[in-house]
Amino acid sequence: MRLPEHQYLDLLAHILENGDKRVDRTGVGTLSVFGAMCRFPLGGGQVPILTTKRVYWKTAVKEMLWFLTGGTNIRPLLQENVRIWTDWPLAKFRQATGESLTQDAFEQRIIEDAAFAARWGELGPVYGKQWRRWLGADGREHDQIAGVLDALKNNPASRRILFHAWNVPDIPDMALPPCHMVYQFHTTSDGRLNCMMFQRSCDILLGAPFNFTGAVALQLMLAQQAGLEPGEFIWAGGDVHLYLNHVEQAREQLSRTPRPAPTMRLTSKAESIDGYTIDDFEVMGYDPHPPIKADVAV
Repeated sequence: MRLPEHQYLDLLAHILENGDKRVDRTGVGTLSVFGAMCRFPLGGGQVPILTTKRVYWKTAVKEMLWFLTGGTNIRPLLQENVRIWTDWPLAKFRQATGESLTQDAFEQRIIEDAAFAARWGELGPVYGKQWRRWLGADGREHDQIAGVLDALKNNPASRRILFHAWNVPDIPDMALPPCHMVYQFHTTSDGRLNCMMFQRSCDILLGAPFNFTGAVALQLMLAQQAGLEPGEFIWAGGDVHLYLNHVEQAREQLSRTPRPAPTMRLTSKAESIDGYTIDDFEVMGYDPHPPIKADVAV
């Protein structure tokens, strides 16, 4: 039986077989294809949390909740035991100071020392800053998430319900320019909310599973706040690539048979989009294969 997850596995296999071998920014090297799409129905609470390896869905949702705060410092993430953004500020710290501090020691200093965190835990004007506090040429800040919610409630047929993070003047100051850079929303006549996310650059093994999960968590929150039901999540990728040090892990994942997708629901309705916590999310029926470890290319 074909499951929605097969779209991801087909894309992974396509990259392995047909990807263009390229030298990339990190120096690791990739197999790359340009242009891809997957469509995931969310009916009945089904969500695209992959089953061919364990995806730590709480980490992905916590990251999304952090984006929604407008924050740009890794300290709140580390306090929630989310370590996926540490590589970039740690590399900057080591380069600037010459200290060979371990990741664990660096993270502990960030958590324990607010002044150290303020100096070395900043990522620059990344996702949350652009989503919630985009600085216009007139000096005013623009809350794009609030704008999306207002449109969903008051002008749901609009073709302009979107937000993005590609703020050209701010890109040089970002630890990493936005990869999942545009989210567009579409409502149906029967009250369903669809979301399309465009990702200009996608690490297919490590990044995509997290990005699917985080984006759908956001879609569920926005749908609930706007009085809509989740419809379909559409993922579109630009440069979709497999790092050369992930090839064996990809083959391992392709050897596994996908299982039925789990469901995700919000256990309560927050007063606003800013009121959700990880405890408001419940995932049921998740029966994944074991995790597959792979290094992040920085």
